[in-house]
Parts: sequence; structure tokens; C-alpha cells
Amino acid sequence: MSVRRLHAIQPDSFAFNAENLAWAKQTIAKYPAGKQASAVIPLLWRAQEQNENWVSKPVIEYVADMLDMSYIRVLEVATFYTMFQLAPVGKVAHIQVCGTTPCMLRGAEALKKVCQNRIHHEPHHLSEDGRFSWEEVECLGACVNAPMVQIFKDTYEDLTPASFEKLIDDLAAGAKVKVGPQIDRHMASPFGGATTLIEPSLYEGNRTFIRVEAPPPPPPAAPAPAAAPAPAAPAATPEDKPELHAAPKGGKADDLELIWGVGPKLREMLNTMGVWHFDQIASWTEKEIAWVDDRLEGFKGRILRDEWVMQAKKLMTGWRPASDIGEKPNK
Repeated sequence: MSVRRLHAIQPDSFAFNAENLAWAKQTIAKYPAGKQASAVIPLLWRAQEQNENWVSKPVIEYVADMLDMSYIRVLEVATFYTMFQLAPVGKVAHIQVCGTTPCMLRGAEALKKVCQNRIHHEPHHLSEDGRFSWEEVECLGACVNAPMVQIFKDTYEDLTPASFEKLIDDLAAGAKVKVGPQIDRHMASPFGGATTLIEPSLYEGNRTFIRVEAPPPPPPAAPAPAAAPAPAAPAATPEDKPELHAAPKGGKADDLELIWGVGPKLREMLNTMGVWHFDQIASWTEKEIAWVDDRLEGFKGRILRDEWVMQAKKLMTGWRPASDIGEKPNK
């Protein structure tokens, strides 16, 4: 994908009109609290439509402020998706000519020549009156109706150079235009009309059909005896309390944050509990681990998941992580 940058000339400001502002608030409310950023694409699309079909820097900043996002995050979305135009486009029509294989085989090059002759020789340039612009794009999803173009959110299909010229003339004159196939064809039906399921009696409701009764289902199998539930792990009791100290031995505690997965909050909880040294953790039994785990509110399961006992034994030997961000030791 080519580099996409914001236009050199930018307007001073942007704000949703009253109707779009109400719509935007309703759209944001569809997402859970804290997930408002998920509305960035629909809001950018609505802002593009209001802003004469292009996304300016003030549009990006306005949407970012509304969604409590940093400007760079919204810029990333706007520059990644080519559905967002980053420069002014034709006020009447910005024509996207599909140039992928099916359209190319059925005349897309001729449609491009119409754009070059009628609008500008190069894509992404405005016509002299500023009313039209064009570009070549990848597949627009109407391959069976090739060749086709998309103008803003509508597609125009089954085009020839002549019918495309007429479409541009009608748009320029403000005349009503037909969306979809530009020939006598319904959606993606075959040329010349349907060739199957065309007998009128199919739809009169008086045809006789043979009902085929399905065989009765086999009797249900006897339910299997329920498996005996696995014995629950015994709850920790006061007798399972590990060795604890009111203060660190020798007045100096081990740096428990060297244990991978232990941060300041967990270290403080362990110290408050009476755990100060690696050798205390290294000696924990299964019941003592359960006793400590019961008291790690919000961090239950960390001891076994991060293998504290194994880590503590290794740290007792003098091993230290290889970097400041920590390195989980191997067994």
C-alpha cells in the first residue's frame, strides 16, 4: 500500500451538526464502558460524509476527542483504510474505478480512459470545476456485474464507456441516476433474465407435492451413569500456615520482585503477610501454598501459574534475571 498522508491544506475546524452529533452519541452508547474507541470507524465515516466526503486533520482530532483517543490512533485508522479520503474530492462525485481482474477483463481500462478524458489525466486530482475526481481501486465486490465503479457509497455496474459517460453527464446535471446495474438486469441475475424456476405454477400455491414421512427416531439410549465428582482440594486451615516473620531476617529483605510475575503490589502483600525471603517461598508445601493463595486477594493462582517455589529456589543460588524487565527462569 502506498504511503497515505494528510492533505497539505487543512480547514480550521470541524464539528458534527446537531443531527450527526445525536447519531454519534447513540452509536458510542452501543459499546461497553471503556470500549468507546470501537466506534472510531463509523464516526469517521459519518464525519467524512459531512465534511464533503474527505477526512481532514480537524475531523481526526474531533473524533479522537469525542472517543477519548490519542490523535495518532485515529490517524492510524484513517490512513490505513482507503475508504477514508485524505484530500478533497469532487463535490458531485468521487469515482472509484474497480481495476481488479474481472473488471479489467470486461472493460475497466476503457472506464479509466473516460475518467482521464472527462475529469483529470491523473487519479486523485479534481476536475477543473472541482466537481469530480477519480481513482482506481481494488475489488469492490460486484465481479459478476463487471465492469463497475463506486461513487461514495453506491455502486454502478455493467457499464460501457457510453453508459459511463451518460452517468457522469446525469450526475453533473443533477439528474436522478439509477444505482446498480446500468442494463436491463436485476441485481446479479443472468443476462436476459432468469432461466430457472420460471414456471408460474411454482408460485401459485396449488401444486401437489408428495410428502415423504421420515422414519421414527430410534428410542433414546439409557443415560450413562454419572461419573463420581472429583474430590475437591482440601481448604487451607490455620495449621497450614507457612513460616512467617514479623520483620526481615538481619533487617534486610530479599527483593521478591525478582520473582517473575511479582510486582510492587504483590511484594507489599507478601511482606504484610510475613514473607520476606526467597528461602521462605522455596520451602512452601502444597498446603502452605493454598494458605498463602487464599490471602492473595485479586492474585489467586499466581503462585502455581508462575512457579514461585521453583523460581525462589533458583534465586537462592544467586541467579538473577538477565535484564531489568525480568526473565522467567527455566526449570
